[in-house]
Amino acid sequence: MNTETDSQISSLRARLKGKVIGSEDPQYDAERGVFFTGFDRRPAAIVRVGNASDVARVVGLARETGSELAVRSGGHSRAGDGTSDGGIVLDLSAMNAVEIDTDGQAAWAQTGVNAGGYIKATGEHGLATQLGDTASVGLGGITLCGGMGFLVRRQGLTIDDVLAAEVVTADGELLDVHKDSHPDLFWALRGGGGNFGVVTRLRLRLHKIDQVIGGMLVLPASADVITGIVAAADAAPEDLSVIAKVMKKAPPLPFIPREQHGKAVVMARMVYAGEPAAGEKAIGPIRALATPIADLVRPIRYVEMYEGPEPPGPAFSAGTNLLIDELSAAGAETILTHLETATAAIASVELRVLGGAMARVAEGATAFGHRRAKLMVNIAAAVMPERVGERAEYETWAAGLVEALSGGVTTPAYVGFIGEEGEDGVRRAYPPATLNRLTRVKSRYDPHNLFHLNLNVAPDMRGN
Repeated sequence: MNTETDSQISSLRARLKGKVIGSEDPQYDAERGVFFTGFDRRPAAIVRVGNASDVARVVGLARETGSELAVRSGGHSRAGDGTSDGGIVLDLSAMNAVEIDTDGQAAWAQTGVNAGGYIKATGEHGLATQLGDTASVGLGGITLCGGMGFLVRRQGLTIDDVLAAEVVTADGELLDVHKDSHPDLFWALRGGGGNFGVVTRLRLRLHKIDQVIGGMLVLPASADVITGIVAAADAAPEDLSVIAKVMKKAPPLPFIPREQHGKAVVMARMVYAGEPAAGEKAIGPIRALATPIADLVRPIRYVEMYEGPEPPGPAFSAGTNLLIDELSAAGAETILTHLETATAAIASVELRVLGGAMARVAEGATAFGHRRAKLMVNIAAAVMPERVGERAEYETWAAGLVEALSGGVTTPAYVGFIGEEGEDGVRRAYPPATLNRLTRVKSRYDPHNLFHLNLNVAPDMRGN
């Protein structure tokens, strides 16, 4: 970055409600990091913005100086998009207010709040919005990608509860966006990622959800258990959503018996957001698949699904995700076989059973491109800091499992779990008609691609 830009960053300090953190500041090293610690990048400045005016000033600075701009909500991007080498990081974490309208069953939430903070705030009123499954994920990032979590079959994607947004565009203008105001942008924000501007606030619909049947059920891993979970979750009432992680090795958690540590397991987290008796009946077929290694599924408050410590982020997550229609017994055996060959200490295949309310939204109603997918398969091998040199090996392993499950056919994918896949990832995330429409919206609101650190939809100004 040049001297003039450095000077402009320095002058920005006096004009912001938030804080500018440069390389000379003692907290710089801590603040420049993201969830995946292997992205060891050194931005020229990290700007922890305090309001929408701060956001507009930072966007203007990046636009005027040609600096790369990284927008960070929770920093969980698999591609490390929340940081930059030599650019400006716009950090939303201090913008974390949640205002709840209990009568209207809606909330205005700033996009720097994380999922856990949002769920806690709404849960105090016995209300919830369908989010993801991890407390530390940023509200902005997960929402713009779509949002799949513990209520996806009951309530649909997070974007299905988005009522309005406040957005700072590439030209620094703050827009109120909803179905009657900038409807093209409203459509694109719901699934199109961070391509179109910085979303500073979201208005989200709330649902009466407080007491649920929820928690984790740990079962021994076998093909019958894996296919049985998928089938039972698919056949269950839509009040039940299940996220089942098949792991190469059971972690040494206190609720898993010592003799099971290091053995292949399925760790199934689930929520039934309906009548308790019906919930026990719906979960029963999953419990009956094998003698549980641990059974932590019980009546709880929904907010408890987001409580408890999270493990530190690995250096990288090798792998990708697939959206598929079914998982055969042969496919389950393929998963188990490949997990046995994984050299990563932590290797897993997560299965998210979809359908229900998510699938009832019309194709094309939002920028989320694959409404009818029945199952998301998320393949991950954690690259620990001491094993960074083995990242390519882990990626090869993951690619082999993708090939085996897909038969070599290019499969659709969920934006939120795509890593550094470039144009191939864009084509997997968005069907052609959706991508064409996103390109038109991008060309209107960000013609110079200022917001490119994401699964990037590039502008096309031909004919404009």
